[in-house]
Amino acid sequence: MWRAGYIHTKPPDRYMKSTYKLVWSEEAITNLKGIIDYLEYKWTEREIKNFSKLLDKKLNLLQTQPQLFPKSEISNALQKVVVSKQTTIHFRVENVEVHIITLFDTRQDPNNLNPFLSK
Repeated sequence: MWRAGYIHTKPPDRYMKSTYKLVWSEEAITNLKGIIDYLEYKWTEREIKNFSKLLDKKLNLLQTQPQLFPKSEISNALQKVVVSKQTTIHFRVENVEVHIITLFDTRQDPNNLNPFLSK
């Protein structure tokens, strides 16, 4: 495709970002369901869509570049992704998999995370 003096083509495969497989724990799935239920009860459809887009964006980035995210202050074994002011994803990378341990409501007591750190 010709545009503004440049030829746009698909980059060679060697330049494509590697993709990690996202593996969700039962706890993370339960947390996500709870967040969705809460959003449907308290928020407008527009706010839910905005949160959904933000979550998708963070998950896509997590799937392609998990090394960008800092260590969790809860445990050095975990890293974290801040999705919103209220929601943080805690995960660990194992080979080509990103294990999502929990979606944590930052308003909760951080000690509630402790049971999930050993999983």
